[in-house]
Amino acid sequence: MLPIDRIESIEGALVHSFGSAEVSDVALLAGGLSGSAIYKLRIGDNAYTLKLTPPQEGEMTDVPALAAAAGVAPRMYFNDQRQGVSISDFINNQPLRGVFSPDELVRKLATTIRAIHALPSVAEGRPLFTTVDALISQFNNSGILSGPVVDACLEGYQRLKENYTLRKEDEVCSHNDLNPNNILCDGSTIWIIDWDTASLNNRYIDLANAANFFVHTPEHERAYLYTYFEAEPDENQVSRFFVMRQLCRIIYSMLMFQLAAQMKPAGFRHDQRMEGFDMPTFGSLMASGSLSLAEYEGLLFYGKALLNTAADQMRLPRFEKALAQLL
Repeated sequence: MLPIDRIESIEGALVHSFGSAEVSDVALLAGGLSGSAIYKLRIGDNAYTLKLTPPQEGEMTDVPALAAAAGVAPRMYFNDQRQGVSISDFINNQPLRGVFSPDELVRKLATTIRAIHALPSVAEGRPLFTTVDALISQFNNSGILSGPVVDACLEGYQRLKENYTLRKEDEVCSHNDLNPNNILCDGSTIWIIDWDTASLNNRYIDLANAANFFVHTPEHERAYLYTYFEAEPDENQVSRFFVMRQLCRIIYSMLMFQLAAQMKPAGFRHDQRMEGFDMPTFGSLMASGSLSLAEYEGLLFYGKALLNTAADQMRLPRFEKALAQLL
């Protein structure tokens, strides 16, 4: 099951970590947006995660090791980015909502994100709006979707970009992909995995990404931000958080459409309908097994639901008030 051309590096990592390359079982696991190959290894009575990424060159910060030392990532036994091989503890994941109450969960997430943002400086990433502009350009060139909702979201993004000053004080070590697949729980502790896209970035990206999956009421939003800032957030902080939630919805929608387009041949006529594509319906269909993000239909539905949500939020008076607050 393991790639033949990586066996020598894998065996070396195992011997370095455990004194032996003997493995009793190997299982392929699903990866994140990074596309890394991830495996579960059984060594004796214990399970570990083996991650294979393309070998890298140059000076790199070992972010997973820093995160593990800070208690927000699983323990690392081996991590050689030049070989593209890492070994860490395997987390027997349990549903977050089954372990924590909604009130506990938002506070646990905020505390975890605060710890991520306190990590030592890492490599600078691509400028935020440059990244988003590139995603939107790819989306426009794909021709996958158009119409009033798309126009409203792209117009809202342009207004956001014109008003949102990226402050140096908000530039922190960021994970950049805090989706449920990368937020694990062993029954008591939250662990963050898949650090491939980590870089210096705006703090509100991580805050908004996680919130879009787990923070759904005004009360939980207040608790989430209060826990993160360890104080009552001011209007500017609340406004930055709110508009960034819409930007993150647009970013994730672009990524979903990009993946969906790759699953269909050039010239395929994509369904342009937007009515009925919302997050509650998406959640229900995912829970019932009727949709999957491993398939075209699931990716397209999710992308549409994200755009509809962003468009709805940007039509609210709160969006106008938030933009004015950022001036």
